[in-house]
Amino acid sequence: MSDPKNPPVADQKNSPGAGVSFLGKFTVLFGAVRELWIVFALAGLGNVAYRLVNFTLTLWLSSDLGLSDVRAAVAVTIWSAGLTLTIVLVGSLTDALGLRKTFLLAFALCILARVFLTFTTLKWVALGGGLVLLAFGEGMTTPAKVAALRRYTTTAQRSIAFSVFYAIMNAGFFLAVYISDALRAGLGEHGQFRLPGLGVLLSTYQTSFLVSLALSVPSLVLVYFWLREGVEATDQGVVITAEKPKYPGVKTLRALGWSVRDTLRETARIFTGLWRQPGFYKFLAFLGFAAFIKMIFLHMDYTYPKFGIRELGEGAPIGHLYGLNNLLIVFLAPLAGVLTQRIPAYRMVILGSSVAASSVFIMALPPQMFQPMADGWLGHFIAHSWLGLSGAVNPYYVMICLFVVVLSLGEACYSPRLYEYTAAIAPKGQEASYMAMSALPYFLAKLGVAPLSGVLLSWFCPAAGPRHSETLWLIIGLTTLIAPVGLFVFQRYIRVHEAGRDD
Repeated sequence: MSDPKNPPVADQKNSPGAGVSFLGKFTVLFGAVRELWIVFALAGLGNVAYRLVNFTLTLWLSSDLGLSDVRAAVAVTIWSAGLTLTIVLVGSLTDALGLRKTFLLAFALCILARVFLTFTTLKWVALGGGLVLLAFGEGMTTPAKVAALRRYTTTAQRSIAFSVFYAIMNAGFFLAVYISDALRAGLGEHGQFRLPGLGVLLSTYQTSFLVSLALSVPSLVLVYFWLREGVEATDQGVVITAEKPKYPGVKTLRALGWSVRDTLRETARIFTGLWRQPGFYKFLAFLGFAAFIKMIFLHMDYTYPKFGIRELGEGAPIGHLYGLNNLLIVFLAPLAGVLTQRIPAYRMVILGSSVAASSVFIMALPPQMFQPMADGWLGHFIAHSWLGLSGAVNPYYVMICLFVVVLSLGEACYSPRLYEYTAAIAPKGQEASYMAMSALPYFLAKLGVAPLSGVLLSWFCPAAGPRHSETLWLIIGLTTLIAPVGLFVFQRYIRVHEAGRDD
């Protein structure tokens, strides 16, 4: 077993990208173990299923359960924060339970939760049995997937694997919105779907949940039949550690009880052990700075929609503009992973977060500066050719489009490498614990951005009265700039050696 405080240095032939052609950097995954491709499949199916639920939640809560807009927003905020908190708490459970068993438990919970969401309108069943169980299920899959990427890749495969994983995630998000739009267009916003053979009538939003449920089942099947226990890809080859009965000769029910007891004890031991590692505090400091760049995407959920409607008018296609981000990431993330494969993840996080933070300042400029571009070919292409609008082009269409493109370039560089850095510095056997704790700053950011968003909108972009939206975005830009500046200035104190790299 290697010493986590003194990780081995990769030799030249195994260093990322060493002596490999540009095309070879893409094809290096062809020799990966089958478990890596299963994880990619789980990521694709899981992210479509997750986004379908997340995108539909507020509509379903108001239309089917009769909650007001305010109560629906509160329910979604609690669910989202609970999901993130679950990720923080279950990481050590994943390390104690093992990847295969964690996936099986998580997908079983997701399937059960989506059954409740799809087939009941009783509030206490739908919210308690549906959203609560789904938070646990989805929360367990996140650290398990990232830990699996580390376990099933060699040093040479790791960067491109994380980039492909991130691209698949964004492709799933984009596809989910397309499916949702297709269902609402086909059934009507408040239509019904009769389930063949059962005669059960489902609302349009319940039908979205039904599709999400159908996508969860193959994930459970893939893990149960094809994901092997104890597989690990190393630079020296594939290692398979056979699983042995934990309690030989003990009856099933008693063995199950002992297993639960010992798993909880091991989970507590791993979790408390994290706080005794000096490197873990450096990791938390790293995440504290990184959380500021993540705030951009929270503002895109909480602040951007109202800003867009108030500046561009009701019915403005603000979703199309932001959806460009997911579409670009599908192509940019793998490309960035290949081109920057030999650069340490920490440095790429600094570079990518610098680009992403700078993108916000486009929105902080006076709109009048972009009026000539709006009146020219770029404005015509964005508004008339792509979005199908007519008449004069508001300069904010050009500004938002440029903002999203630059943001996507930065995100493609830093976000997959953020996952990679977490996995690369984690001691062996604690990858899921580190990944889970990486969600803690994001959880705190969720609690902070929502009230800040309301204050910024009421002060600088109200529904009625004079607006100074550039000031709103300037404040957001300054807060996000804390990430690259802090990571650069304090890197000598918080940077941890990445496994398999020379620096």
